[in-house]
Amino acid sequence: MGALTRGRYICLTGLLLLVYCTVFVICKGAPGDPPPEAASVQGTLPHFIQEPEDAYIVKSNPIKLRCRALPALQIFFKCNGEWVHQNEHFSQEYKDLSTGLKVREVMINVSRQQVEDFHGPEDFWCLCVAWSHLGTSKSRKATVRIAYLRKNFEQDPQGKEVPINGMIVLHCRPPEGVPVAEVEWLKNEELLNPFADDNIDTRADHNLIINEARLSDSGNYTCLASNVVAKRRSATAAVIVFVNGGWSLWTEWSACNVPCGRGVQKRSRTCTNPAPLNGGAFCEGMSVQKITCNALCPVNGGWDEWSEWTECSSQCRRQRGRDCSSPAPRHSGRMCDGNSEATENCTDGLCIQSVDSSNDVALYSGLGAGIIAVVILVVAVMLYRKNHSEYGVDVIDPSALAGGFQSFNFKTTGQGNPLLLNSSIQPDLTVGRTYSTPLCFQDGTDKELFDPLPDIKIKVQSSFMVSLGLTERAAFNSKAPAETFPRDLSRDYCSTADKHKRSLLTLNGPISTGRKEVRTAGQYGHLGGRLVVPNTGVSLLVPHGAVAENTSMEMYMEINQGEASVQTDEDCEILLGPEVTYGPPDLDLYCPVAITIAHCAEVDGENWNIQLKRQTQDSKWEDVMSVEEESTSCYCQMDSKSCHLLLKQPGSYALVGEPLTQAAVKRLKVAVFGSMETGSYIYSLRVYCVDDTPHAFQGVVVAEKTRGGQLLEEPKMLPFKANTFSLQVSIQDVPQFLWSIKPFTTCQEFSFPQVWCSNQQPLHCAFSLERYSPATAQLSCKISVRQVKGQEQILQVYTAVAETEKESVPFLLQQKDCTVTSETGPTAFKIPLSIRQKICATFDTAKAKGKDWQLLAQKLNLNRNLGYFAKQQSPSAVILSLWEARNQDTADLDSLASALEEIGKIHSKSSPKDHDESDSDFSHIEESSLCRTDRRTNHDAEDSLPEYVG
Repeated sequence: MGALTRGRYICLTGLLLLVYCTVFVICKGAPGDPPPEAASVQGTLPHFIQEPEDAYIVKSNPIKLRCRALPALQIFFKCNGEWVHQNEHFSQEYKDLSTGLKVREVMINVSRQQVEDFHGPEDFWCLCVAWSHLGTSKSRKATVRIAYLRKNFEQDPQGKEVPINGMIVLHCRPPEGVPVAEVEWLKNEELLNPFADDNIDTRADHNLIINEARLSDSGNYTCLASNVVAKRRSATAAVIVFVNGGWSLWTEWSACNVPCGRGVQKRSRTCTNPAPLNGGAFCEGMSVQKITCNALCPVNGGWDEWSEWTECSSQCRRQRGRDCSSPAPRHSGRMCDGNSEATENCTDGLCIQSVDSSNDVALYSGLGAGIIAVVILVVAVMLYRKNHSEYGVDVIDPSALAGGFQSFNFKTTGQGNPLLLNSSIQPDLTVGRTYSTPLCFQDGTDKELFDPLPDIKIKVQSSFMVSLGLTERAAFNSKAPAETFPRDLSRDYCSTADKHKRSLLTLNGPISTGRKEVRTAGQYGHLGGRLVVPNTGVSLLVPHGAVAENTSMEMYMEINQGEASVQTDEDCEILLGPEVTYGPPDLDLYCPVAITIAHCAEVDGENWNIQLKRQTQDSKWEDVMSVEEESTSCYCQMDSKSCHLLLKQPGSYALVGEPLTQAAVKRLKVAVFGSMETGSYIYSLRVYCVDDTPHAFQGVVVAEKTRGGQLLEEPKMLPFKANTFSLQVSIQDVPQFLWSIKPFTTCQEFSFPQVWCSNQQPLHCAFSLERYSPATAQLSCKISVRQVKGQEQILQVYTAVAETEKESVPFLLQQKDCTVTSETGPTAFKIPLSIRQKICATFDTAKAKGKDWQLLAQKLNLNRNLGYFAKQQSPSAVILSLWEARNQDTADLDSLASALEEIGKIHSKSSPKDHDESDSDFSHIEESSLCRTDRRTNHDAEDSLPEYVG
């Protein structure tokens, strides 16, 4: 009974407690137990069809958390372990048509302030709790975080230069952020899709991996990091895929370049297998190889001696024969001309032949009459010369005798004072003409009239004999020369040349000039400078940086004035310019110097083989390079009148040339000087023929200065061909009744080897004219200098001959800066140092767009032997040094400015996107900057550089 009563009491107490809780929930609205109607709902536990998801707060924008469940009588959010107030819930209910159950959806907002105010051990979180009549269900936890993305990348990708087929790895570590940033790659501002190219992989730690680099992979790569907050770009990495150059196969040897005799065969290869791209290394080695060849010359057939006559036949005929076998025709030579058999009548008693003697009578009569006519003509001429001997019979009017000198038309002297020299008259090559026969012939008389010349045999011709056409040419064939050397040219010419070279191979010719050793020195430091040997065409450019900093050393240049020490192995080689030495021998340079040497060759690779030689320690000469070949040890740039060398090794150097064909031309300078002999009526005209280099002509100037000679006409250039024909000098149009000249001296001749192998040696001849009266104060005549079957130059002489009017050689006054020998620092260069450094910085760095030093060399016409520049530490600096050497005589920087402007235009057109970048690259070296800088001194340009450089 007591136990029953206790049970009832417990049940009643529980019922009361349940009613109290129900009323409390209804009144207070706090979730704790299901609502009252839950007891009447039949079904299952709530099932979430949408759970709250992780969210990120961007800036100050709140986020929304949602959840849906069925069947659900109520859904509430709990955040960080605490219930969210009912007023903060946004709920709605609808019926699921497929199940007929009620679906309840609830949403709450979470602000940035709520998240920032929470300071728990974990991130801010929320979950949903749903009720049904069977119980409750909980959703997953959803975290809420404040999103951000920092600005700076932890690791930017770095630019790379890789060879083709190499691996490229670009590292990228994005900035710290919430959520973690996703990484993509841009190539040239376009999104890179790794799934479209199996060669590209971007999955490994955000790095970009290109397994085998291709040329198309060159470009600008950017790492792009992004999340819900922002996007960040890394620094751009320039990737250059370069290709090292490779030689192609050698071509076949070319045919011998002469049809007959000694010639040259060539074969070549190109650096195109592959061609160097994007700064790749240029091929090492020679691109052209040459070997000598000997083409078999055609041999024309020649007749043997006639055989004996046969017996006389019954028809009164006999025969004889000969063979074309002395020699037999070979190598496409011609057969013998004429008949191989001959037949004639014979009278051996078997026949009777009548002989007509009238033909013999006519023959003998004609011969007798001819002999009588010749005797009469010789007597008449002798009488004429005897009657006119007091007037100097050799000075005759060219039109007086048939077959004499051809008449010419000459320009009259300019207006003005007739006593002044005609130095303004420029060389006129239009008067040059080609002759088939010589105008002068050899005569050995009156050689004592000429000034003594060691080892020179001058041929003197008589104008009287010329006019009669009675002499013969003894030194050369009368046949016209072939286009190339005949078979016996290398034997006759080269052997003769070798004899003269052994006696004439000197740099200061046979005339005793009295010149001391030509030597110039200067002190140079890190800023460099220029050293000039006055009036010789020889200079030395020491670039900036060639000498170490805080170091100064003396450098010198000298020209060999004694007998030339160059001894060539080839008989046909000649010296084309002075032998130059620069030092000191222990000179140690960081970059090559530029040496300029004047030469006298008409440069043509088909007609000349030009070699640079260097003297070894044992005084022997070795080949350094051929100007047509490529070398990585030195560089040789042949211009029309000068050769520019880039060298690091000091020593003695010489430029030697070998003619390959008869078309090879050596330039001669011809000049005429005059002076009156003291105490006499004799006026001496001296005609000089010298190699066309300033150094060679300076020897003539110095010699004439000691003699008191006067330059009577502007020196002129005469092209002298390697055709084995001699050089002739003649005087014409001398006033017959004012001046006399000794007989047989109006025409003089130099042999071909004398002129061709002069090796900077002045050759000269003299004409002595005597005036009849002291009142004769002026002399006018013409000097003709010509090569047989070649070109001719006319020197017009019109001068006062008073003995007291001796002046210094006016040509000396025409030399530019002949006293300035050394310049140091910025004043020695045309390009200011700051602009030079910016040009080097722009072009020495290889760029994917091809804007490098090779393009600079191409625009400055220095696009050969690029392998030499590629070996230098700063190719652009060496190219600019060579440009300085080539343009040392010009007064502006137009060519360099135009080249830079053209490069800028090319790249702005080819890459419009990079137009601004291209402009910035060249803003400091634009044409206006260079031109305005040139109008000042280099020193002023340095001081005012900010005004002109962007």
